[in-house]
Amino acid sequence: MNTLIGAGAGLLGQAEAVQVQSIWDFVVKGGPMMIPIGLCSLLAMAVIVERLISLRRSKIIPPNFLPDLKPVMDNNGDGYRGALEYCERNASPIAAVFAAGIRSLGASVEIVEKHIEQAGQREILKLRKYLRMLSVIASIAPLLGLLGTIFGMIDAFQTVAASGEALGRTESLAKGIYQAMITTAAGLMVAIPVLVCYHWLSGKIEKLVGDMDQMTVEFVERHALRGDRPTHVLKKASREIRPNVVMDASAPATPKIADDDENETAESAASAS
Repeated sequence: MNTLIGAGAGLLGQAEAVQVQSIWDFVVKGGPMMIPIGLCSLLAMAVIVERLISLRRSKIIPPNFLPDLKPVMDNNGDGYRGALEYCERNASPIAAVFAAGIRSLGASVEIVEKHIEQAGQREILKLRKYLRMLSVIASIAPLLGLLGTIFGMIDAFQTVAASGEALGRTESLAKGIYQAMITTAAGLMVAIPVLVCYHWLSGKIEKLVGDMDQMTVEFVERHALRGDRPTHVLKKASREIRPNVVMDASAPATPKIADDDENETAESAASAS
């Protein structure tokens, strides 16, 4: 009877020894591979918080940007200079794309679209900043966990093989495997939320890019396709034409000089007679 009680107490002590009591206990039982997994989780959390702040719609496409820009664009008295300055002051991705389109107004539609497309690609790269890091973390976190499990199982089998007394005791082997599997669980606990956040942020960026694309298409249809030219381009063209206008204006002066010569000739002939 005492032997059974002692065996039960021993099993209870072993169960308490392997039971996870807290998060810190979870980390400690996972072994050294929990350190890189923990660093991955902290880095992923920092990136997700930063992207959530940076990808707010009010920062990418301010709600008052387009309503305030339209009256400035319709007033072409300053050669769209006011519209360009407004976009530069706004300092948002949509403002950078519109600024590239405004600078190229006066050229062909293909050039305007090319400049807008290049500016849009640069802004998309900024929007997708750090997302590749999330993808990498979601890929390597389970692998780190699996590697920790393999190391733990190697250590457990090595302990059993080195101990003659543990040869027939499966609980010693189970304890080692139990602790080794903690790293796999930790890797999956990091990878799954990071992967979900990665795809959610990618979808958010695609939605913002689609809205920006629709706004730029309307801009091209409104200003570039109808052949709007900034006032400074028109002034430059008028300066190039002005010499021909001056020559035409001075043309009547020649007959006037000829009339004066004819009058002088008539007066001299009258005096001679």
